[in-house]
Amino acid sequence: MSQDRNPQAEQMGDESMVRNLAYQADAIWPQEKQLFDRYRLAGSITILDVGCGTGEITRRLAEHYPEATVIGMDILESNLAFARRDSEKLSGRVSYEQGDAFALRFEDASIDLVVCRHMSQAVPDFPLVLAEFSRILKPGGVLHLLSEDYGMLHFPVTELDPDRFWNEHAIKFLRSINCDGRIGRHSPALLEKAGYREIAMDYITVDTLRVPRPTFAGIIRSWRDGYATVLAEASGRTVDAVTADMNQLIHAIESPPKYVVWHVPVISGRKPNRE
Repeated sequence: MSQDRNPQAEQMGDESMVRNLAYQADAIWPQEKQLFDRYRLAGSITILDVGCGTGEITRRLAEHYPEATVIGMDILESNLAFARRDSEKLSGRVSYEQGDAFALRFEDASIDLVVCRHMSQAVPDFPLVLAEFSRILKPGGVLHLLSEDYGMLHFPVTELDPDRFWNEHAIKFLRSINCDGRIGRHSPALLEKAGYREIAMDYITVDTLRVPRPTFAGIIRSWRDGYATVLAEASGRTVDAVTADMNQLIHAIESPPKYVVWHVPVISGRKPNRE
């Protein structure tokens, strides 16, 4: 994948992303795993986890589908080193490889379940990636897509307007690198256009009632550590100012009884069977 196709390579390869992926998995997977039962897939299926990062969800998928072969793929070899290290006990069914989501090496109609999480907002021209998913899915196969949307983070309003913060920093930054910071809400229409059936939109509720506050705060703290500099560049502010704002957001999560919620869109669809 060229740098233009992977414009967040530096942030994704930062050590803060290792922490972030672990916190996100702990916060999201307990609710998300129930969605997979709805797909009616079982037995010796093949699962591809695209943008697998450190393998946090790849391992959980292997445990959820005990007879499946699971392949984790990521553009960054540094992430895959962590994934391989932490998946040794599953090495018989789980493998990892470096790969380009825009040009998947897999044959047409060869994968039963494609999982793509936290990646669609990070790449430009995501419909091109979606076309690759559609190509490799078997007829009747399922796409499970977790698409972040930075308009779906809600914090208490103080002297800082949190809605304005995300719009003028995260969404603006992503727009500057030709990525869609609101792709969560746009994804069902993309699947419809691509010809999927049984399209469903579910929301994982990451909030201060369902998720331990330290876990939730860890997500935002990791984002701060990895992204404050580029958010400052996109907004024309100083790194210190952006960091101070993000510290206010973290403080809100860590301060009961303040309530914070992140609605995480999960979009799924089934590739039509051949007629």
